[in-house]
Amino acid sequence: MLPILALLSSLLAAMIIFALPETSHRARTIINLLAALLKLLFVVIMTWGVFRGMTFSVGFTMLPGATFLLRADALAMLFAGLSALLWLFTTVYAVGYLEDSPNRSRFFGFFSLCVASTMGIALAGNLFTFFLFYEMLTLSTYPLVVHRGTAKSLRAGSNYLCYTLGGGAVLLLGIAWLHGLMGELPFRETGHFQDSDPATHLSLTIIFVLLIAGLGVKAALFPLHGWLPRAMVAPAPVSALLHAVAVVKAGAFGIVRVVYDIYGIEFSAVLGLLQPLAWLAAFTILYGSLRALYQSDLKRRLAFSTVSQVSYIILGTTLFGPLGTVGGLVHLLHQGIMKITLFFCAGNYAETLGVHRIDELDGAGARMPATSVAFTLAALGMIGLPPLAGFITKWTLGLGALAANMEWAIVVLLLSSLLNAGYFLPIVYRLWFRPQRMAWPRERRWGRLETHPWLLWPPLITVTLTVLVGLLAAAPGSPLSWARLVAVRMYLP
Repeated sequence: MLPILALLSSLLAAMIIFALPETSHRARTIINLLAALLKLLFVVIMTWGVFRGMTFSVGFTMLPGATFLLRADALAMLFAGLSALLWLFTTVYAVGYLEDSPNRSRFFGFFSLCVASTMGIALAGNLFTFFLFYEMLTLSTYPLVVHRGTAKSLRAGSNYLCYTLGGGAVLLLGIAWLHGLMGELPFRETGHFQDSDPATHLSLTIIFVLLIAGLGVKAALFPLHGWLPRAMVAPAPVSALLHAVAVVKAGAFGIVRVVYDIYGIEFSAVLGLLQPLAWLAAFTILYGSLRALYQSDLKRRLAFSTVSQVSYIILGTTLFGPLGTVGGLVHLLHQGIMKITLFFCAGNYAETLGVHRIDELDGAGARMPATSVAFTLAALGMIGLPPLAGFITKWTLGLGALAANMEWAIVVLLLSSLLNAGYFLPIVYRLWFRPQRMAWPRERRWGRLETHPWLLWPPLITVTLTVLVGLLAAAPGSPLSWARLVAVRMYLP
């Protein structure tokens, strides 16, 4: 029952929070934190069990031929662990960020529904269950994107719905066609089509394109990425969960499930599907980095950085061989830790100094040193400097590209790192090496601390993780070691 409990911890919290009066600040905070801690506990127990070879699953028939199935396998726990851990920090951050804001019960109610949707996506045991939670994620994140209720946020929310509901319709078409052709297919670590009838290959190829297109919207693959930069009008905690925990990771995770657990990596290669997907991911990596160079708004620059960085996961998925798989999977974790740090810091600058534009950050390192150290380390990690988390990703992906005889992918990784440096280092330079501004757009003070303590501690903890997962990459229990465990089970049944 642990998969059910992991879901209920957020669903029940959402129902209670929706019913709370707006003035029940302490009760809402306690429920939020208790639910996040319980979820993390359930995920830790399941992760330990999966590591020891145990299976956690629960299912029942919802419709004829359609089973609601939750199952905790090694890949599921990779995404569930990321979601549970980072959601705890995001919850703490959101409580501090929205301290004086209206409509907090509405916000945190949908916030809890969002984490329940993400956990459902992680633990889904088949495409039917995955789709239910995938669409639930769309509907629960929309109110968070438009939370401020401004004309700009409402336009961004409408744009978000157009993209994601359209992608969901394409995904449903692919799932329904696949179900009609092959019946219900639970996720299996080596896929299902090793001995398929050649007469079905054309249909399976078209279905693959439909599935990737539907999932590619949330994964922000070019040219389906347009919603993501516009959604940056949302509050910083929402931006953090869109980029690091929930939406874009749900799309990338779904692509990994389709390639490995439905089609199988070998059959995907036989159909010739991996190479075009690799080229699309490589183009998205470079395109997102180039667009980031020309953004003057800090959150929009981080948004285009996400467009680029999430495609590292997809590129790793397409590198035929265990090393490429390890690189893609470990980046799912590493990118989440680094990117959530960057968005936490962007939110701190906005809330404390009223700063949104990059050219307003001059000398902010002197005014907010802890936040600026966290931003600097996370940015250097994104560039790929050792021994930070991003270096582990890029090194492993490079080895995977060599093993797969796809040397061109190494050129893409190098160019991307140069472009990463091109749009992150000028921010770091402004923070530390430009004279401090005489006045900030809207400065707030919290005694001796540089910002609200609930805003300060989450980025300091996540940036510490950014350093530790790089330094201790070879240690048992590290993200890299868990990604190796997943890859071994995919390639060596």
